[in-house]
Amino acid sequence: MEIRKYQQSDCRECTELFYNTVHTVNVKDYTKEQLDVWATGEVDLEKWNQSLQEHYSIVAVENNVIVGFGDIDKTGYLDRLFVHANYQGRGIATAICNQLELAVEGNIITHASVTARPFFEKRGYQVVKEQQAKRQGTYLTNYVMVKER
Repeated sequence: MEIRKYQQSDCRECTELFYNTVHTVNVKDYTKEQLDVWATGEVDLEKWNQSLQEHYSIVAVENNVIVGFGDIDKTGYLDRLFVHANYQGRGIATAICNQLELAVEGNIITHASVTARPFFEKRGYQVVKEQQAKRQGTYLTNYVMVKER
């Protein structure tokens, strides 16, 4: 597996990975309605690309296929961290997160899904609060989590 910086040409593959991961990996923690508003399948590639280019964004590649990606902004907000459903449990999220955390100084904050919460807790993140994110009138539980450094 290779981890490299995100490139504009990765955008579509990252958005497809995001959609498929949400609809397979997160299915045990969220209803179909919640998954459908979280990952609608209709993405604005320009907005995603702009966001990923503005942040420190990396992708994990295996056999020329993106198997995971993540990004963090300059303030230490870890925005996205997703690993392909078929590549879960292989240390890919850990490898991506290690690099993202090294890219910034100070505390790191993330809004972790119910599914991702145990992963972040194992890394030393603490839950600050549980919150309900509203998307298209539907609420999704997530956790504001901080890793103090």
